[in-house]
Amino acid sequence: MNVHEVIEEVLQRIRPTEEERAFVEGLMVELRGLAEETIESSGLDVKPYFVGSLAKDTYLAGDHDVDLFLAFPLETPLEELREKGLELGKAIAEKLDAYEVAYAEHPYVRAAYRGVSVDLVPCYDVRDWRDVRTAVDRSILHTEWVNEHLNGRNDEVRLLKRFLKGINAYGSEIYIRGFSGYLAEILVIKYGSFLEVLKNADFMLRQKVIDPGDWLKREPELAMKTLKREVETDRPLVLIDPVDPRRNVAANLSWEKYGRLYFKARAFLKEPSLEFFFPEEARVGSYLRELRERGTHLLTLLFEKPDLIDDVLLPQLEKSARGLGRALAREGFGVLEWDTGYSGGRAFLMLELERIERGRVRIRPGPEFFTERALDFYAKNETVWIEGKRLYTEKKVTENVVEVVRGLLEKSQVPLGKNLREAIKGADVLVDYVPPELEREAYLFLRRERKRIK
Repeated sequence: MNVHEVIEEVLQRIRPTEEERAFVEGLMVELRGLAEETIESSGLDVKPYFVGSLAKDTYLAGDHDVDLFLAFPLETPLEELREKGLELGKAIAEKLDAYEVAYAEHPYVRAAYRGVSVDLVPCYDVRDWRDVRTAVDRSILHTEWVNEHLNGRNDEVRLLKRFLKGINAYGSEIYIRGFSGYLAEILVIKYGSFLEVLKNADFMLRQKVIDPGDWLKREPELAMKTLKREVETDRPLVLIDPVDPRRNVAANLSWEKYGRLYFKARAFLKEPSLEFFFPEEARVGSYLRELRERGTHLLTLLFEKPDLIDDVLLPQLEKSARGLGRALAREGFGVLEWDTGYSGGRAFLMLELERIERGRVRIRPGPEFFTERALDFYAKNETVWIEGKRLYTEKKVTENVVEVVRGLLEKSQVPLGKNLREAIKGADVLVDYVPPELEREAYLFLRRERKRIK
């Protein structure tokens, strides 16, 4: 297949059908009506806005998550917005199928309706970047800007999003650090199409700064401050938000995720394939065979999963694994790589080690040399010396990594995620073995399947 045949095949899979569009449009009309009805009965001066990919028509087939923002007047005190916004979100959600309260910068309601996830998020009714008070306020401006500038290239965005998902580089969450949907939309707007984005995938090396809002001319002082801050923190890209000169849209993008796009874009243009968009699931073999062939060891800490959302849990798991890896490296165990995650009700830290035992020499003090016990001490030990009046010897002992891990945790010598400390201290410590539900994770980890780019 040539590149255009591949693209057409992908579009057939990711472009919403007319039936799907009708469902989404009907759902949005229904949700808007429920929101307006609830707002009116509450007596609040609040405007409902749809934001995100549904509102911009850049959503992928089968992905219908709804973001409905409840915009309060700018003069509303922040605490009042949080309190009344949560109450309003709950009142709307009670008319839906189910809901729960979630937490970001402030509480919001995550509901379910007709098989679709619906986030009900309080915010300020901003018209300009100067009005922005909370992190979510810009979403209204983002939606308006994209709809104004996309000019019918919605499918090009869909292609780029699906490509980024396929190469495991999509999502700006702190535990992913990839390309956000908004960043993908801006890149398509700037370069014109999916293929042009790939052809210019070295933009972060050739053009470190992208400024679609022309802020460096319109607000040079603020834009330069943003640029200086982001360059100093070694971001792979600075894309000044076209609706706010103070923000880098690519602030969460890591070098690793950019590197995936950099190499995969070249590979796709050279040999186009559906595999880039819809990768086959990795074949899983025996993690024990993998360990034997590699000549390394697998250390796993398994503990009860705290009741935390992924945005909180996963970064803390990463911090804990990184901290344990550094501590074990200082202890001489040679840490090659680490991984984290959870399965069912248990979370895990996995580390690949060069060895699981180490030899240590311990100094053992004996009796004073002029006592009766001194002769026995002298006879039993191969190496003996005197310091002052006391005899000393040395013993070679073998320490296992499990003992070392337990000691490090008991002495609080490992930096751990603040919500995980007690759970990890009581973890099961497994060596060269994982329970059946983690065998797939262990194999993929040892093969570097989720990290490898070739």
